[in-house]
Amino acid sequence: MAEKTNLQVYPLAPATKQPRSDEESGTLSSEELRRKKRIKLAIYIVVFVVLQTIVITVFALTVMRVKTPKVRLDSTVTFQNFNAGNQAQPSFDITFETQVRVKNTNFGPYKYDSTNATFMYQGVTVGQVIIPKGKAGFRSTKKVSVTVNVNSKALPSTTSLGNELGTGVLTLNSLAKLSGKVELMFVMKKKKAAEMNCDMTIDLSINAVQSLICE
Repeated sequence: MAEKTNLQVYPLAPATKQPRSDEESGTLSSEELRRKKRIKLAIYIVVFVVLQTIVITVFALTVMRVKTPKVRLDSTVTFQNFNAGNQAQPSFDITFETQVRVKNTNFGPYKYDSTNATFMYQGVTVGQVIIPKGKAGFRSTKKVSVTVNVNSKALPSTTSLGNELGTGVLTLNSLAKLSGKVELMFVMKKKKAAEMNCDMTIDLSINAVQSLICE
């Protein structure tokens, strides 16, 4: 009878993982660094574009936005000559000093041409004064001193004047229109017309301005 041969089975040894060569590791490391740099660069570009868009938008809405200057009479009035009648004998002849203020809120000067300021009583011109050619600087107010004489000589009727003088007040309306240009960045110029419309009420009992309302 043949003898049985005892065969012992040994498990296979796990395959040994071969370490990467220095050259292969260096290549992968360089590619990873380049990838990270490209990502950072893309982020920087996006952030820059967003910031530039914000800056341009703010610049367009503030600096480059042209606003219409404002023209107003100053509330400080100094009377030099004051003659006003009464209800029975209605008339007036008044001379006073004041200022016309040209307020420019733009980021550039406003240059305007010479014009007239007209003073009216119930739609009739009772006085005029010249506002000379000038310039209101960058975000500033130009103050123009004027001497105004108003009188009732041109009134076709003094009936309503007598009624008002009987209440102790005299109301005048002043109008003016400035034509000029706002200059931005020393390059862009835009035409702007500034208008004045003010109502002045004079208290005859104390020879002073009671109220001044400008639109």
